[in-house]
Amino acid sequence: MGTIREIEGYINSVHSEPVRDPVWSHIYLDPALLRVVDTPPVQQLNRIRQLGPTYLVYPGATHTRLNHSLGVFHVAKRMILRLLRSPEPPDLSLNGVKSFLAAALLHDVGHFPYTHSFKRLPLEPHERLTAQIVQEEPLATRLREYGVDPGHVAAIVDDEIDGGGIDEINLYRNILSGSLDPDKLDYLNRDAYFCGVPYGIQDTDYALSRIVADGYRGLAIPHAGLSAMENVLFSKFLMYRAVYWHRTVRTATAMIKKAVFLGLREGVIEPGDLYGMDDESFVREIGSRRFPPFALIRMVPERNLLKPVADIAFEPDEHGALERIDARERVEAAVAADLDARSSRSVMGHEVILDLPDPISFEIDTPVIENGVARSFRDVSVFSPNVVAGFSRSLRRIRLMVAPDLAPLLGDALAYLSAAINDAL
Repeated sequence: MGTIREIEGYINSVHSEPVRDPVWSHIYLDPALLRVVDTPPVQQLNRIRQLGPTYLVYPGATHTRLNHSLGVFHVAKRMILRLLRSPEPPDLSLNGVKSFLAAALLHDVGHFPYTHSFKRLPLEPHERLTAQIVQEEPLATRLREYGVDPGHVAAIVDDEIDGGGIDEINLYRNILSGSLDPDKLDYLNRDAYFCGVPYGIQDTDYALSRIVADGYRGLAIPHAGLSAMENVLFSKFLMYRAVYWHRTVRTATAMIKKAVFLGLREGVIEPGDLYGMDDESFVREIGSRRFPPFALIRMVPERNLLKPVADIAFEPDEHGALERIDARERVEAAVAADLDARSSRSVMGHEVILDLPDPISFEIDTPVIENGVARSFRDVSVFSPNVVAGFSRSLRRIRLMVAPDLAPLLGDALAYLSAAINDAL
């Protein structure tokens, strides 16, 4: 295993290549990692917007997955340095630390275009695609030149891969994806910065100063650092409300998702057609195919969007069936048929979308150290499970969207939406 001095020396001295970043100022990379960044799979991230169609609402939100990945790497470095100074630091190896930093840098190389528009579609998870890509050329060779096993990097990113019982791999998995992880600390700050909103800003220096190691299980925070964790949760809630699930962003996202879903179901496209695409190639290559629903793909970059006409709060007991896409399709089909009967033109099925955002995860599993005893975060914070569930419920809304010229045919759209759901369910 590595000594603290050896690992600190590597991070502080070998990382000498600066990359300018508007959020973190200078991000310093190991020269061997800079060669990893130069590879086509990583450079492709520069052509995928971090927030997909959010730029339609917040014009500054054109930052990319590569911007974010470099930021995650930067925060991950700082986390390691802090953990090494914990009262009881875990016994880390230099090779393990390097694998973790590579995983932080590369965690999104398998990401789809248009951010999370493809979630819950019959596609491979992007973590699995990332694990495959880092073990293939050219990344596999560049990672070996960096001095790490590509398989270990893959295992940190994708927890479906057998970690071989290696404690360090389990630790790094929990750090990379947890309650107070480098991913959140970067994207909340970065997204807020580029959108020009204050909601996601974190006191990152303070948050990082409070974390301690929880053995090989991940991170813990002392009770004095509770506010840092609470700020992350509340910021995440506000960013979903104001940015990520803004009505226009949801409309554009739903249009992309509907088009891809129908294309996959009808066999017009295969999952493999979508892997390795960036935003522009997706619109150019998939959007140009002769399949009527793909008009939705072409419409989004032009801000030619369906019109949201009504929305209601999602009530699990009442609307739980709408979690299934087939149930939402029944509502859409009924509305489309009704509008077709009322309209002077033929109404196509993809001109009606019933949108229900996916459930949100507000992680509250970080241990809190109080008087030397580890306690559950949910037991000592205002963010109890009930409060967190209330956050999620208040954000999830069922929204009906139709082609703009069809909206006047609905009359009282809110009553229409409620009736359509009740009739279909």
